[in-house]
Amino acid sequence: MDEKEMMEGILNSYPYPIVFVDGGYVIRYMNRYAKYHYYQERGYGELIGRSLFDCHFTEEAKARIRAGWESIQRNGKEVFVGVSARNLRIYMQGVQGRDGRWIGFFERFELNQTR
Repeated sequence: MDEKEMMEGILNSYPYPIVFVDGGYVIRYMNRYAKYHYYQERGYGELIGRSLFDCHFTEEAKARIRAGWESIQRNGKEVFVGVSARNLRIYMQGVQGRDGRWIGFFERFELNQTR
């Protein structure tokens, strides 16, 4: 098994959508839950290779995404985006390359539980 197959298996085992976006806001990867959510449930066409802003239409949403990415690059901390209609918390998490440079971020969803 190669590293790519192993990483894809790990990401596909996470039970919520994960979408990786490069530093130019281009969608580069979606796990199987993200593909199901965006293609089957939401009815989008192919998103990989397209701008993240092709599925975030309002200027407010675009500004929030840009501000989140800038914040990640400044301080390295994840950014809370909000809560989805399905009561999932949405976060932006930065991703660094092997050389430590920021190469993009991924949106991850998790169950919104109160404690």
